[in-house]
Amino acid sequence: MNKRRIIAFLIAFVVTIGVTAMWSAATIEREGDPDVNVLEDSGSEAGTVPEQKKDGNKVVKVLTAPFKAFGRLFKHNDRIERMTEKDASKFASVGVSKTEDNRYQASQLNPSASAKEHLEAGRESLLAGRLNEAITELSTAASLDPNLTEAHNLLGVAYNQKGFGDRAKESFERAVKNDPQDVETLNNLGFALYQNGNYRAAVDRLKRAAKMAPTDERVLNNLGLALCRLGKWDEAYGYFERAGGPLVGSLNTAKMFERFAREDDAIRYYEKARQIDPNNSMALRRLADLYNRVGRIAEAEAVRAVIASSQNASLTSPGR
Repeated sequence: MNKRRIIAFLIAFVVTIGVTAMWSAATIEREGDPDVNVLEDSGSEAGTVPEQKKDGNKVVKVLTAPFKAFGRLFKHNDRIERMTEKDASKFASVGVSKTEDNRYQASQLNPSASAKEHLEAGRESLLAGRLNEAITELSTAASLDPNLTEAHNLLGVAYNQKGFGDRAKESFERAVKNDPQDVETLNNLGFALYQNGNYRAAVDRLKRAAKMAPTDERVLNNLGLALCRLGKWDEAYGYFERAGGPLVGSLNTAKMFERFAREDDAIRYYEKARQIDPNNSMALRRLADLYNRVGRIAEAEAVRAVIASSQNASLTSPGR
């Protein structure tokens, strides 16, 4: 076996492991909402709007998703520290000069700093991942100016990242009350309601957001997730399709059916994805597994043969 063929084999092996890891990572403990993780593994945007710079390259995002998932399997020591109810109570009264725990420092700004200055300091801390500092600054900003919508919204994002859903929902509700037409805050509130199990209210808020921003991928995917929880699968697929196109819509619907242990329905949507893209590795691998799981052994073997043939073709193609 020549050197190029060995290299090609190693590349194919890494890609195979990456795709497999993407599915394994969806079933082990990971940060964030499990449903959102499932969608994000295929490159779809869901959940709250992150306060971060966007690279705008969705193709790269899709291609790198399996490798990010693979890395998560071995990444344990850099998770954000969760906030407990006791910790959160320290932020219940905003604008305080000190706290009982040295981990939560008072604002470092001048005591005469304005609400907008605290907002900017909170935004910078949030971007840097310093969530405790962000909560302090954003809480102070919201206290100084209760009508500062962005302070409430970003405070909700910070609480959400800390894993404190009830407080996140309260902050998003205040933000929406201040500005009912803001798509970002409506999305964030809708997703917070979704995470709290209030699916009908989530659908209401998210449909309002989708009406104002009919092409917003994050809003559409969140709406699809909430509709899945209400058992409105056809409608959910429609929003997944609007968000990412027929192929991604079929894959995401299939994934959600898998999460509900509805193998036959998942197979139907993976088959639909395969009709759109006969060589889609995700659809093929999931079909092979699901066919085997439901006793359709011959079909499972046929799909595995297609996967093996595709891998062999990549190894023997000209130029490798």
